[in-house]
Amino acid sequence: MIDKNSTIHKRAKIGKNVKIGPYCVIEENVEISDNCQLIASVHISGNTSIGKNNKFFPFCSIGSAPQDLKYKNELTYLKIGDNNTFREYVTVSPGTAGGGNVTQIGNNNLFMVSSHIGHDCYLENNIVIANNAAIAGHCNFGDNVIIGGNSAVLQFSKIGKGSMIGGMTGVDKDVLPFSLVKGNRCRFENINLIGLKRMNHQNNEINEYKETINKLFKCENLENFKKQINNSDSKLLKDLLLFLNNKNKNRDICRP
Repeated sequence: MIDKNSTIHKRAKIGKNVKIGPYCVIEENVEISDNCQLIASVHISGNTSIGKNNKFFPFCSIGSAPQDLKYKNELTYLKIGDNNTFREYVTVSPGTAGGGNVTQIGNNNLFMVSSHIGHDCYLENNIVIANNAAIAGHCNFGDNVIIGGNSAVLQFSKIGKGSMIGGMTGVDKDVLPFSLVKGNRCRFENINLIGLKRMNHQNNEINEYKETINKLFKCENLENFKKQINNSDSKLLKDLLLFLNNKNKNRDICRP
């Protein structure tokens, strides 16, 4: 169902059972898959592909040119997965040539009112971005990350899976998986015990992970530390090692 007051470019690709309310604008190179809903006054532009069952609330701006002075109208993309919710005034930018050309969002994510996802970000699944949180360009978020309201994440930050960022936090360091982080400039508070238990990790696994994190904060040689956990069978330690191997080498981890 498409409201008569909306403007849909004739070359835009609209899937089955897509509901488009009044005063929406869908531009030429947009693809929207089945069962999506645009409630009203949603603007979708750029080379944007959207999966199934996504819901866009009024005044979202999806796929507009990135806020990057280096951007010169080059061909870049925004890819959105399935079952995501974009609340009022959410903005999502496509990629840039300097960041791999693509911004990518996974599945089952919630973007609350006025949150912003910058260019060249890669967000996985089951993420919650709370009201007014600003995510700068080139950031990478693992599964099950929660970003508190009015927080800001510096460009090129890497946020490990299962982490929780407290409200009004300035994230200027890489955040270890399953961390609780808060502060004007982020500091490590604890591991995310509740999140780990919700993921059905056992107490012995959680205790081992916490002890390993404490050893990491005290270690003087990161490469030696990684060798010590390289052969572990623990899923949590494997996630930690993967994060450390792929983290931003020019940025420290968030510490106590």
